[in-house]
Amino acid sequence: MKNKIEINGLKVTYGEKQAIKGISLDVVENEILGIIGPAQSGKTTLLKVINRTLEFTQGTSIEGSVMLDGVDINAMSDVHGLRRRIGMVLPLPVGLPLSIYDNVAFAPRTAGLRNKAELDEIVERCLHQAALWDEVKDRLDSLGTKLSGGQQQRLTIARALSHQPEVLCLDEFSIAVDPVTTMRIEEVLKTLKNDMTILLVTNLVQQAKRLANRTAFMLNGDLIEIDNTDVIFSENPTEQATYDYVNGNFG
Repeated sequence: MKNKIEINGLKVTYGEKQAIKGISLDVVENEILGIIGPAQSGKTTLLKVINRTLEFTQGTSIEGSVMLDGVDINAMSDVHGLRRRIGMVLPLPVGLPLSIYDNVAFAPRTAGLRNKAELDEIVERCLHQAALWDEVKDRLDSLGTKLSGGQQQRLTIARALSHQPEVLCLDEFSIAVDPVTTMRIEEVLKTLKNDMTILLVTNLVQQAKRLANRTAFMLNGDLIEIDNTDVIFSENPTEQATYDYVNGNFG
């Protein structure tokens, strides 16, 4: 299996606080990698490093390397192109003050696509993939910010899918989504991994158990363990801390 992302000796510091303490891991192409751990473990920071949005945070220091298809992401001059290849969905929805249609069409238009039929196809496909099409297909001209919180989160996912990313980073996507919709999106993610690699940060350990091919457990900026998901959730993971966390002994 081909590695899509290779992380070596990654250290991240915010001022005097070390958020990630020299971790190394590979992400396999077309897998769902679950990333679990309590708050302040470095999970979100890891995603932000991978798609280079941590650069927006002042006072950060990054050491080590992150390779995408064998190329160091920090050597890539086209940062916007990198972020099209590595999509990011944040915990709470960030809808653009545009129509539902224009929210999804924004990225393709920015990339230069003007053909209405092609844009229509992209919008419909992405809304289907985000399990939102049936709810909004008759009001695509309505403001996306008028949708419910759960619908706005799915709209954010649709927007991330609109530029057909190779990697999709999902950071607690289900915080603003009801359980029924969460399950619908999870079914979508199982299909999407045929076309892309997915990194799923979640505080819901059972969600990682349901979805992830492999699971990484982070704690206080360290990578404690990464293995096949059935091993992480078995009676005998390598580290006692992993067993304790997935069984709710702390968190």
